[in-house]
Amino acid sequence: MGRRPAATIRTAVVGFGVSGKVFHTPLIAADPAYSLDAIVTADPARAAEAAKLYPRARVLPTPEALFAAADTLDLVVLGTPPGTHADLASAAIARGLHVVVDKPFVSASAQGEALISLASDAGVKLTVFQNRRWDADFLTLQDLVRDGALGEVRSFESRFEWWRPEGFGNWRDTARVSDGGGILNDLGAHLIDQAIRLFGPVAESYGETANHGNPEGADTEAFVSLWHESGVRSRLWMNGMAPQAGPRFHVLGSKAGYTKWGLDSQEPALAAGMAPTDPAYGVEPPEIWGRLGVDGATQPVPARAGAYPGFYRQLAAALHGDGPLPVAPEEALDVLKVIESVRAYA
Repeated sequence: MGRRPAATIRTAVVGFGVSGKVFHTPLIAADPAYSLDAIVTADPARAAEAAKLYPRARVLPTPEALFAAADTLDLVVLGTPPGTHADLASAAIARGLHVVVDKPFVSASAQGEALISLASDAGVKLTVFQNRRWDADFLTLQDLVRDGALGEVRSFESRFEWWRPEGFGNWRDTARVSDGGGILNDLGAHLIDQAIRLFGPVAESYGETANHGNPEGADTEAFVSLWHESGVRSRLWMNGMAPQAGPRFHVLGSKAGYTKWGLDSQEPALAAGMAPTDPAYGVEPPEIWGRLGVDGATQPVPARAGAYPGFYRQLAAALHGDGPLPVAPEEALDVLKVIESVRAYA
């Protein structure tokens, strides 16, 4: 059975690329519920940077070296490419460790089902880092939908679009679809998850994918349409090669609409070295607040503060038996099944 975590949750992060360096290690290091005990990276330059940034953490070259000392840990965070998630998570679970898996969860839903079963049998907690649930604009939109400010929502449009014709500079540029690659798997995991959180289960889905120059054949652009059981239609766009980005959100209801431009500020803030404890962290400037109303009579809506640290706060409570996981793995599995259904017909 999975061990009860120490009072301070002893944590290892596997991978020190964008996921490990920008997201996981800063959030864990800033939360007193955790100790950052180990970082795994095989890249010498990344290892040197990890040692400089987190001198109290052991920097190890391989997951095998980490798992050899599994009895000194409670939690493993996987910030590695998705094609590695199933094997690494299985190895951690087999050693009684709780696991955070970055999204996309795994390469195929069958792998996700197997991991969920393994974790249940081992008595360990398994969750997926769907951090975009804690974006400032998404939290704000959740409030508007819950409070009925839009009336009956009929249409939801959501976009992640960038102009990066040179690529993302990481695994996203080369990973095959069979290994969890492609922008639909990567960014679609966020957009579909947000749509389901807002409007409930998906009854029907279809989509389109395109490859603009990826030599491995994984999609660099995607569109997904979801028909929710609640009657809302979600239309989702993902594109890393967009010279002009569309609105982040465009939501139409029976009483009002809500349109928001620009992306959440937390990732660039963390990448620039801002601590999650900084009072300015997650605060959106008024000039990019979304607007609510009808044409000719719209008002800016003050944005909620972005709150990625909330994922780890909720996880700590769950590991100590005080509340649910921040993201149930079954929810990430539902998202992956929608992606697979889209790919079957795209």
